[in-house]
Amino acid sequence: MQIRCNQVDHRNQQIIGCCIDNSCPNQKPYCNFCLPLHAQHLEKLISLELLHEWIQRRIHSALIVQKNVSECKLSLDRLLNFLIPYVNFNIQQYSEIGLTSLNKMIIDFCQVESYEELLFKHLKQSIQQIIFIIDQIQKNIKKVHIEKEICNQQLQISERKSLISLELKQIGNFKSDSNQFTFELMIKNSIKQVDVCYAVAFNKDQSLVLAGCGKDIKVFQNLQGNLNQIQMLREHRNDVNTLNFMKDNNNILSGSSDNTIIIWQEIGHNQWLFQQKLNGHSNSILSLLLNNNEDLILSASVDKTIKFWVKQNQWLCQQTITEHTDSVYSLSLNEQQNKLISCSKDSQILVIEQSKLDKQWIVIQKIKVDQYGYRLCIINDNQFTFQPRCKEQMHLFELDNNNKQYRKTKEFTVRCGSYNCDILFPFQYLKSKCLLANKNGKNVNLMRRIENGNFIIQQSIEFGSEVIYGQLSENGEYLITWDFQTKEIQVRKYKKL
Repeated sequence: MQIRCNQVDHRNQQIIGCCIDNSCPNQKPYCNFCLPLHAQHLEKLISLELLHEWIQRRIHSALIVQKNVSECKLSLDRLLNFLIPYVNFNIQQYSEIGLTSLNKMIIDFCQVESYEELLFKHLKQSIQQIIFIIDQIQKNIKKVHIEKEICNQQLQISERKSLISLELKQIGNFKSDSNQFTFELMIKNSIKQVDVCYAVAFNKDQSLVLAGCGKDIKVFQNLQGNLNQIQMLREHRNDVNTLNFMKDNNNILSGSSDNTIIIWQEIGHNQWLFQQKLNGHSNSILSLLLNNNEDLILSASVDKTIKFWVKQNQWLCQQTITEHTDSVYSLSLNEQQNKLISCSKDSQILVIEQSKLDKQWIVIQKIKVDQYGYRLCIINDNQFTFQPRCKEQMHLFELDNNNKQYRKTKEFTVRCGSYNCDILFPFQYLKSKCLLANKNGKNVNLMRRIENGNFIIQQSIEFGSEVIYGQLSENGEYLITWDFQTKEIQVRKYKKL
């Protein structure tokens, strides 16, 4: 279902879900830019995929109410039919109806009086009981909420003390470390970009930069952080969500909300032409990866699947993983290229391994998490990081050598600054610099992996909105971002302190 937002300045963005909070005055269908309006009731937001099920449940409830009202109406109609002869009786004619009829009439009127007393006595009691019950329910809800809040606060205080203690210890070690850095904004190199820029990508030597601006792809030449546009690629019919450069030949890989993946071939002189379109997904592409040999593409989609595309004469879909039950947000591949992890809105992390026998990819572990997240990243063969949505803790999972299963072992403090977050800014770990880029809420946390394997924030860049997209260059020299507050493509350069 493709529905576009008609709110002013929302740039005809695709509707991604609906608000079901009865007290919310804002438009119920929402796009990414509408999310801040619903920050106080995130639990009342549902995806479009779940809207059909929610409507079905509401229809079922309406049918039950209709049935009960109909049964009540039927009983009241029977009572009204009994009363009609007496309500319409002409009192001036009672002396003419005869003794027998008069006797029956008096008996019936006496019954009506008793019915009236019985009916309204019980009705009044029922109303009073309902009011009392509702009052008790509200008091109990408030009491449980207060007790839960107190418990959560005590738990958070305890966890915060432990984290602060750990951070102080790490900071003490960190201050003596000479490898500190910052990313400085190159203000003069900022480019005004009104359309949302969902995706950014660098080629292998950082001389070229891609930016997915709406459904178009802008190609820039990068001259020491100064971006000069050299081409515009137009083939997608909807927003470009993810971009990759191939290292061997500078071909381009793009994934879009039009459900397709496109291969763009470099034809020389920094010019590209459409080469092949990959059709197979039934909803938006959210993540694309290439293996080192660049003969395998991995794609993740809102359609709940992960697809594996192999290069023969043309790119073909070889395998599909269907173990997730909701949108798949992020993929990460290990250095040996034989293990893949994925995270989804279904609050599951899948560990997928390639079989040595038939080269098929098999799910070997399903990890249930308390809060789903948009980003994860393999650090090495034994560790990966995962960022729960809008939480100020990043989770580290490590491989247990005894049972060969991953389990959460540590949490590291990260900044968020928002009740909302957005997808499409990938987790990145640069082994050469021990540098991890973690977008969370309104912040981009630039973290260093220190000697003991822990992570500590070196710099946290706070933006005025959680709608932020970007990427680090592979050598860690540049960070390019686009955010909704400035509506600029901004370039930041690595500086050692």
